Amino acid sequence: MSTQRQGGSDPNMISVGNPALDEVLGGGLSANRFYMVQGVPGSGKTTLALQFMLEGLKQGESVLYVTLSETEEEIRAIARSHGWSLDGVHVLEIVPSESSLSAEEQYTVFQPDEVELDETIKFILTEVERRRPARAVFDSLSELRLLAGTPLRYRRQMLGLKQYFSGRRCTVLVLDDLTGSDDDPQLQSIAHGIIELRQETPLYGAEQRRLRVVKYRGMQFVGGQHDFRIERGGLRIFPRLVAAGHRGTARGGPLSSGVTALDALLGGGVERGTSTLLSGAPGTGKSTIALQYAVAAAQRGERAAVFLFDESIATLRKRLQGLGIEVEPLLRSGRLTLQQIDPGELSLGEFAHIVIRAGSVEQASVVVIDSLNGYLNAMPSDRMLQVQLHELLTRLGQCGTATLLVSVHRGLIGGSIDTVVDASYLADTVVLLRYFENHGRVCGAISVLKKRSGEHERTIRAFEIRQGGVSVGPPLEQFQGVLTGVPTYVGDTLPTTR
Repeated sequence: MSTQRQGGSDPNMISVGNPALDEVLGGGLSANRFYMVQGVPGSGKTTLALQFMLEGLKQGESVLYVTLSETEEEIRAIARSHGWSLDGVHVLEIVPSESSLSAEEQYTVFQPDEVELDETIKFILTEVERRRPARAVFDSLSELRLLAGTPLRYRRQMLGLKQYFSGRRCTVLVLDDLTGSDDDPQLQSIAHGIIELRQETPLYGAEQRRLRVVKYRGMQFVGGQHDFRIERGGLRIFPRLVAAGHRGTARGGPLSSGVTALDALLGGGVERGTSTLLSGAPGTGKSTIALQYAVAAAQRGERAAVFLFDESIATLRKRLQGLGIEVEPLLRSGRLTLQQIDPGELSLGEFAHIVIRAGSVEQASVVVIDSLNGYLNAMPSDRMLQVQLHELLTRLGQCGTATLLVSVHRGLIGGSIDTVVDASYLADTVVLLRYFENHGRVCGAISVLKKRSGEHERTIRAFEIRQGGVSVGPPLEQFQGVLTGVPTYVGDTLPTTR
């Protein structure tokens, strides 16, 4: 859990130049310390280092960027791709010149580490004495590691650099591209803090990037994996959701769907600050019920947000139009928002960030996630999906938002209920929709299995989707075994919905 300190508010803390990363670090970086940013090539190390440099310029500091593997022009080109200017950033380029490739320039008596490393370090320290930077970046350590030759000399050289800069009140970021044979514990042990950037390629979809603070001496940071993406303008980080870090009592009270019989079944409607799971086979009306609550909230002047994984926005709008539910004015006013989620392009951390923003910033009273099956497909390799879902629902509840989750189970008629992800124990309210056979007709049934926040009907009612929305009928007292899908009819007349 992060502290309340922010970079810049404490004279001993400085901002990285990325507010989200400052939040993860518990307020920023402790000044005048030696830090390492490690990750494979392409994971965003240079971009993060440039943000660190530009933040120093913003604070009126002298900054020095030492590049050992790329030319100054390449570094400035990277900055231009983000819309940045490095005017004011002192870039020290230490790369082999073209003449060093000739045979006359090759060493024949002395080893390279006996000559080049000493010359390189001396050149760097001379520039440091001249510029006296408050922030410095070394990009990257792989060149110094190769020049050192042996792990012992490499560690001693890095330890000497750390002590040298600490005596000159300079905060140093060293970038490690992990091209060595191991994780380089020699340097990790002397670094004050380590930030790891990871890049993963799933079986399908775009690359997924994650950030982790490996260690940070003396600070209480937000541990674990944090999703991020590289965009024009820098790293966009989505800190891991920690609901326990946000306290507060949300306002309660029921939210009406506009359908009297449906609200009565739920004991007055869904409650603010709670989650409702709508479970059933495909086509039973789960999405329509969720949208009924979202539309009703928008019609009352409140905000509602719908996140679609399975159905396109165009198809949804056409379907609602066919039901006679007018949503176009609500969409134009912004009180109702529909957002299509592409599981192949969006990480779960980014999705959680978008949903929480709808509840906390936009103050949506209703949030719909349709469906949990698509939510699961957003990161099929993550085994902690239900833990993350718990954090998401808890945080939305703290915002006073009523969350409606749509879950599709396998099978249509009869059989046991089999779901891809079981969220019934997480949800405050569980609504089950079922098909059942009745005298040659396929009928629908709706029931509330649990509701933590109050009383609800224990009956199983007839359910149908009609022009104008959903329709809930009387209790199915003339049937036994409705939830099995193949009930026994014991009455005289067929039930009707109203």
